[in-house]
Amino acid sequence: MRSIAILGASPQRSKFGNKAVRAYLAGGWQVLPVNPAGAAIEGQPSFKSLADLPVTPDRLSVYLPPPVTLALLPAMLASGASQVFFNPGSADDAVHRRARELGLPFVDACSIVDIGFSPSQFP
Repeated sequence: MRSIAILGASPQRSKFGNKAVRAYLAGGWQVLPVNPAGAAIEGQPSFKSLADLPVTPDRLSVYLPPPVTLALLPAMLASGASQVFFNPGSADDAVHRRARELGLPFVDACSIVDIGFSPSQFP
């Protein structure tokens, strides 16, 4: 089973960080929500940081503002994930530049669409 850590996972169903949790669960992935509050999200235990994950995720999906994303790039690299999705609004030129400098394998696209769903399917 492929695994994904969702940075910025949210308990609020209207937020994309929650829609992603539901989409990946529907797609059969092991979902590892990352949220500093540490509360369960959509029935999945949440982790306060990438360092707290019990497994190396195959993919990261980021739903954070660019300054927070930028600060977490070293942790993303250290996570060992083979692919990072910067969802719309999570990255800017500074994030892209630093991610390239670090050699972080990233995609600038909606990770929900990448697995064949539309965010609108998860109201």
